[in-house]
Amino acid sequence: MKQTILITFQLLLSLAVGAQTQVTEFNPGLVANGVNYALPKTVLKTDVSAIKVVYSPGEFAKYADRYLHVRGVSQEPSTTWVVQKLEMYQEGIPDTSKVFTVKLKDKTIAPMAQLTPSGILVAVNTHTEMNEHVLPESRTTNHRLDARQYLTEDILSATSTVKMAELTAQEILDIRESKNAIKRGQVEAMPKDGASLKIVLDELNKQEEALTQLFVGYVDTTFVVKSFAVTPTGDVDKEVFFRFSRKLGFVDADDLAGEPYYLTVKNRHTVVLPNEKEKAKRKIEGLVYNMPSMANVMISTLQGTLIERDYPFAQFGTIDILSPTLFNKGATTKLLLNPATGGLQQLEQ
Repeated sequence: MKQTILITFQLLLSLAVGAQTQVTEFNPGLVANGVNYALPKTVLKTDVSAIKVVYSPGEFAKYADRYLHVRGVSQEPSTTWVVQKLEMYQEGIPDTSKVFTVKLKDKTIAPMAQLTPSGILVAVNTHTEMNEHVLPESRTTNHRLDARQYLTEDILSATSTVKMAELTAQEILDIRESKNAIKRGQVEAMPKDGASLKIVLDELNKQEEALTQLFVGYVDTTFVVKSFAVTPTGDVDKEVFFRFSRKLGFVDADDLAGEPYYLTVKNRHTVVLPNEKEKAKRKIEGLVYNMPSMANVMISTLQGTLIERDYPFAQFGTIDILSPTLFNKGATTKLLLNPATGGLQQLEQ
């Protein structure tokens, strides 16, 4: 929802002062002196944040223990994916079965309505900020440093890999000794001030890290967020919501290479639904809004529950009608509806 649409019925229809506002069910193709609006269906969305960790071994990985006493250094590249967090929220999409037209009778005072770009009613006689949910972009942090620029002539002219590794390790030890000597003030040409000292130490640290990567390797990380959505029409019993592999990351829901993340939705029936007889008697003679029903939502894996919360869902509930007298001449009624559920969020008179 990039922006909201403010519609002042009075400006659109050029009507005079008098009676009351009339709301009718929308009939496509019907020419009506009014404005159409929709009530929403509730979409459940989950943003899944994950990190891809790519390890690249160093050129001298097999000599890390011998020359630097660093154990357990892998000589094989690897890729590992890890789920960081899940963020659950709701959005609304127009419910084509709940579209209405606000008609204006002769000599009526018309309210101001705020609609979303998709036509969902969110406010009457007031304004609400509509913040678009933006999915973060993937980003990669590269940690590889160019160690070659720090290799000495002796290292480059070495006739074997093992000799190169030995000389590189000695260069790392020499850099460490130089840093310690500077910190203790034991060098002849000490930096003149704190800023100069920092520059020298930062450069030595960079050299040491770059050369050390030749032994221990380096890790690049990629941050990824993927969104999954469902618009339930009834209870959902532990259905596969998405799959995730520690080696491949996000995979298709039917790809058994990924671990299943299950979705469960159970309607709590917190709203009494009208029967067919009551529906037949109901007259649309005011502004229509949703009465959503609460449902329990759970995301789980084979290891257990990750998220469990109660959320209101428009499609599990019913509609209700506000008296048209609330918007008569002289009325100051202000109304806010939840854009995800169409339920009453605030009503002021």
